Amino acid sequence: MTQTLSRETEGKQIPDTSTRSPIALALSDCRVLIGRNVKHISRNPEMLIQAVSLPIVLLLLFRFMFGGAINLPGMAYVDYLVPGLVVVSIGFNSTTTVVGVASDLTNGLVERFRSMPMAGPAVLVGHVVAGVLRSLVSLVVMVVIGLAIGFRPGGGVLGWLGAVGLLALFASGIFWLATLLGSIAKTVEGASGLGMILVFVPYATSALVPTASMPGVLRVIVDNQPVTVLIDAVRALMNGTALGSTGWLALAWWVAITALAAFLAVRKFHQRSQG
Repeated sequence: MTQTLSRETEGKQIPDTSTRSPIALALSDCRVLIGRNVKHISRNPEMLIQAVSLPIVLLLLFRFMFGGAINLPGMAYVDYLVPGLVVVSIGFNSTTTVVGVASDLTNGLVERFRSMPMAGPAVLVGHVVAGVLRSLVSLVVMVVIGLAIGFRPGGGVLGWLGAVGLLALFASGIFWLATLLGSIAKTVEGASGLGMILVFVPYATSALVPTASMPGVLRVIVDNQPVTVLIDAVRALMNGTALGSTGWLALAWWVAITALAAFLAVRKFHQRSQG
C-alpha cells in the first residue's frame, strides 16, 4: 500500500495545510463537497429532468386548461402564473436534497468523512449550493417555456435582478430546511415522506390563483405566510407592477428562516454524525 501511494504521489506536490487558517480549510472543504454534488447532477440528467418536468406540466395545464376561466384585471393569467410556478418548482426540487442528506447519514459516507480532517457542515453546504444551482436551471427553463406560451413580463433589468436575488434567497432557505429534514429522518424512505412538506407548502399560497376568492380564515393565513409574501414580491418585480412592502417583508422573512434553518440543520447533523 505504501509503495502504491508513493507511486501515485511521485512528482506531485502535496499541499501543506498546516499553515492554512481554519476558515480557509473550511471553505476548501465546502468547495470540494459542492463539486461532488454538482457532479452528481451532471452525471444524472434525470435529476434535472425531474426538477423541471412537474412545473412545466403544471404551467401548460393551468395556462391552457384553466387559464381561460381565471380573469385577472390588468394582467394576463400567464404573467401571474409563471412567477408562482417558479417558486413551486423550488419546493419540488428540495425533495432530492432531503433524500441525499439522509442517504449520506445512513450509508456510512459521513463516517468516512469523520476520519478526515474536514469541516462537518461542508457536507450540508454542498447539498444546499447544488440545490440552489439546480433551481436556477429550473428557473431558466420555466421562463423560456413561459415566453414560448405567452409570458410577457414588464419588469426591467433591476426588477429581474431583484427577483432572481429573492428566489436565490428563498432557495437557500428551502434547501437548508431540506437538509434539516434529511438530518431528522431515520431512513431514506422516511426522508422522502418528510420532503413532501416542502413540496406542498408553496401550493397553499397565491402561486396559482389570487387569494381574493378564498374563504376568510384561509385567506388571512395564506396572505400572511412567508411563501406568499415572496411570491407576490417576485411577481411584482418580474412584471413591473407595484411592489409595496412585500419586497422588504420577503427579504426579512427569508433571511431569518435561512439563518435559523442553517443553524438547526448543522446542529442536528452534528448530533447525528457523532451519535
